Amino acid sequence: MNLIGTKWKPLILFHLLEGGLRSGILQKQISGISNKMFTQTVRQLEHDGLITRKVYPVVPPKVEYQLSARGKSLEAILRSLDQWGLEDGKE
Repeated sequence: MNLIGTKWKPLILFHLLEGGLRSGILQKQISGISNKMFTQTVRQLEHDGLITRKVYPVVPPKVEYQLSARGKSLEAILRSLDQWGLEDGKE
């Protein structure tokens, strides 16, 4: 739970299930997250080995995040949480 037990970590991981995303696109998909919190969270996820960060040497800078093998191992858990949320919201 220490690895994914915050408000934003599961959301970021869930959005990366379908593949890598550029930093700005990923942040826009997560409603309500501040720039500071986004940066903090992806750094923690990268430090914990759940996502990888690729920086492309272009101007303007391009950064892409994707799940690592360790992050991909959480897919069943993340999809189950999503399904539970959908079902719970119907009641």
